[in-house]
Amino acid sequence: MNTEQEILNIKKDLRASMNGILSARMREVGFPYKLVFGVELTRLQDIASEYTPDRQLAQKLWNENIRETRLLACMLMPAEEFTHDLADIWGDEISTVEVAQIMATHLMPRMRAACSTAFEWIASENTMKQICGFLCVARLLQQGAQVETRSLSELENHAQALMGDASPSLKKAISAALTWKEEYEKGRKKQEEKSSNPK
Repeated sequence: MNTEQEILNIKKDLRASMNGILSARMREVGFPYKLVFGVELTRLQDIASEYTPDRQLAQKLWNENIRETRLLACMLMPAEEFTHDLADIWGDEISTVEVAQIMATHLMPRMRAACSTAFEWIASENTMKQICGFLCVARLLQQGAQVETRSLSELENHAQALMGDASPSLKKAISAALTWKEEYEKGRKKQEEKSSNPK
């Protein structure tokens, strides 16, 4: 099956799964898409599981600029092909917190240079990139990825600088990153104590 046929099949599945009430509610609150099907995330995950991750398919889904296709793009982009440059392009095109959340939890943590990209986004002036960056760092710390002490200090500094004027969504992302930073540091301290006091 070629990519165009896969796109057609995905759109057919989206129409069949459309939630009219949720779609109307999303349009009322101003979701910035040309089309919103209102398909729930669990159903989108089911649809994504029916396809092999593929860069061309993911890029075409992203370019559709429909809520559901953008979320599916984050699920179907092969992490090893999600380069820093491509991530930067997508990051600049994130228009909702929902997409930032899915990119930060499903895609970014598995890409090469995930940590450095996340910190770069945290230091940017793009709010959606900042949200994505903080959530990605939170996920990496949750997964036990190795993060340098200097980077953790940098995280703290950016968090303090942004928290005062941050939007509610950015505040939540910052809080998640700081919570997992604290857990990460506790775990590392225990490991160091264990190493220095062998039985």
